[in-house]
Amino acid sequence: MKNVLFVCSQNRLRSPTAEQVFSKRRDIEVESAGTNHDADSPLTHELVAWADIIFVMQKAHRAKLQKKFRASLKGARVICLDIPDDYGFMDPELVRLLEVRVGRYLERGECLSRSSFSGLTRESMP
Repeated sequence: MKNVLFVCSQNRLRSPTAEQVFSKRRDIEVESAGTNHDADSPLTHELVAWADIIFVMQKAHRAKLQKKFRASLKGARVICLDIPDDYGFMDPELVRLLEVRVGRYLERGECLSRSSFSGLTRESMP
């Protein structure tokens, strides 16, 4: 089973939506967190180390990951979904975007274990 972490700023809207949408899958374990210190579930070194693949909502989240959690990121794949903070929790349009953008990686079997990667990769959706 692969570990997938969804990250936004406050862990109130986008990443909890992603966690709920993908929690029904049997082939992955999912968690969500926020990069801000006052996030509902703040990002920790333990969560980053747990994740095989990390989906961030915006490039700023990836930058914070690289700055604060570089040591814990070794081997984790980080993918930027380019989803702005314009949606409410479980907003149908947000759910659709997540299903399309995250689904591409999950359906292609790209949710590989940490040991399959030699280091941090930088990716962004087209």
